[in-house]
Formats: sequence, C-alpha cells, structure tokens
Amino acid sequence: MGAQPVTGRGGGQSRPGPGGRAKSGKPRPGTGGYGKHKLEGKGPTPPAHLRPGHPAQRRATAAAGPAAGRNGARADQPAPKPAGRGVSKVRGAGSAVEVVAGRNAVLESLRATVPVIALHVGPRLDADQRISEAISLAAGKGIPVVEAGRAELDRLTGGAIHQGLVLRVRPYSYAHPDDLITRAQDAGQPPLIVALDGVTDPRNLGAIVRSAAAFGGHGVLVPVRRSAGVTAGAWKASAGTLARVPVAQAPNLVRTLAGYQEAGLFVVGLDAAAETPIDQLDLADGPLVLVVGSEGKGLSRLVTEHCDAVARIPIRGAAESLNAGVAAAIALYEVARLRDAAAS
Repeated sequence: MGAQPVTGRGGGQSRPGPGGRAKSGKPRPGTGGYGKHKLEGKGPTPPAHLRPGHPAQRRATAAAGPAAGRNGARADQPAPKPAGRGVSKVRGAGSAVEVVAGRNAVLESLRATVPVIALHVGPRLDADQRISEAISLAAGKGIPVVEAGRAELDRLTGGAIHQGLVLRVRPYSYAHPDDLITRAQDAGQPPLIVALDGVTDPRNLGAIVRSAAAFGGHGVLVPVRRSAGVTAGAWKASAGTLARVPVAQAPNLVRTLAGYQEAGLFVVGLDAAAETPIDQLDLADGPLVLVVGSEGKGLSRLVTEHCDAVARIPIRGAAESLNAGVAAAIALYEVARLRDAAAS
C-alpha cells in the first residue's frame, strides 16, 4: 500500500512537513534543527547536586542541616526562586536556602563571613577584580566554587541580574525561645532578651543582634510571621555577631511573652508616648524582655497590653521617631548602664 496523503481540516491535502516527501516522491531532507519549528531545548543539564530528586541533591540538602526540611519542605525540593536584585527575599527565610546574586552583593556577603554553601561562577566572564576577589575569598574559606552556565545561574536566581556570580547561603537554624533563658542562666546573669514586634527589615534585625552582643543581651526573639528573618542582609548588618547571639522564633509573640512572664521575666515595651524615660527604668536590673516595635506603627495593641511597663527614649530635636535598630541600641545601652550602677 502506498503512502496516504495528509488531509487538512477543509478536506484538502496539506503540505508535507520536514521529513515527508517532495513532489518527485523522494524523501524530503530535514532542517537539521534550524527550521521554523526547531526545538528550543532546556539548556545545559544542571550538576547532580542541583537536580531535584537526585540522590546527590538530597545528600547536599541533608548536609546543609536539619533546617532545610522544616515547614513541610522535602529534601528533594529545589531552592525557591528569589525576586529582585542582590539579596533575595525568600519567604520563610531561615527554612530554605537563600540566594545572593550580583558581584557587589556576593563580594560583600563573603567579606561579612555569611555562612555559604557554594559560590556559582559563570563561564567566560570579563576581567573584573570583584570576581577574582570573590573566588579567592571563597577558596580561602573552604567554600566550593562551582562553574555554572548562564541558564543554570538564571534558574538559581529566578531571572534576577546576577552578573555571573551567585552565592547560595546556608539556612539559619533558629533557637527555641526557652533557649535564650537557659543561655542567661548558664552565664549566671539575669536574662536580657530583645523581642521584635513588626520589624520587617533584616538589616534592622542584624543591627539589633549586634547591639545585643555589645551590651550583654542573651538573644533576640522574632515572630514567625510578619517579621524579619535571618537572611544574608541580616548577617552583613550584624557584622558576624549572629554566630554568637542566637535568634529564636515565636509562633505567637504574645503567648511567648506571657510564657516569659510566668518564668519570672519582666516585659518592657518601648513607646514614644510612655511617661517613664528609659534611663529611669526601675526594672532594668532584673530579668528583662525589651520589646521593640516598628518605626512607623510602634508596638501592637496586644503586645502593649501584655507589657509590665512601657518606657520611652527622650528625643530632643526635630525627629519624631527612631529607627528600630537605633532605638534598640540606645535602650540596651541604658539597661546595661543601670545594671552596672545597681551592681556597684
């Protein structure tokens, strides 16, 4: 039986495509993949440790720590795609691998000793001192340097501008709220904990951790929802002190504060409308939780109602409010000063 013609929607015969037969009956030559209907492909095959479901990828995720499997995330799931330039904003930061993209952002993160899984470098990059320094810093810290194609870097960054450099940051392992009290007890000191209410900028979180390290704080408490998490930006702002001062997560901030009160801690909130100046706080020398609100909204109503006292930072000048990081630093300094005065 001879070859049957291909019939179109109107009943006529449609033209044979590539690979069919010409009018002469001879086989029509193919296009070699360069015709109108050529396949685009999916780019180069990623390395085994980046392929979802591959045993090497599961081993790499397991080596990153138990935090990679929190909140129902499976170990064989790929890293979430970030949005925007520089430091990515990963939802639920601290439970997933974060990605830093761009030469300046990557170099700053490496200088700030941000805990890194690997540095991904694109091929055939133009000569740039930042690239050489980033590779040198990574090699000096024992961080794997992986050469990756442009398609792979685009996949890792979700299409963000990466300039041929991508950094995968290790997930942060949050402490339990009770661990902060235990840390103070082990040091033989009255607990001093900073709780954040509505602070959403990771740089503020990093700055507050740095201040807590400077003035005797035993840890920082953040809510799980609607709050800044420990990201690469927080690591950089903390100047490495996140490695020494733990950050704990509270599923419900009000309940956690109530639990602290049951454990004998006093909860003091910072409020610009309070009557007591922070330098006259009578509770400063006792076990204390200092609650800092956001710059715009301040403390929430429920948190304010659960405070044992509220105090203000006296402001002399045109400024109406202070940045959360600055306010926490001033309050922690005053608490440390009052504690030293009480001990002398």
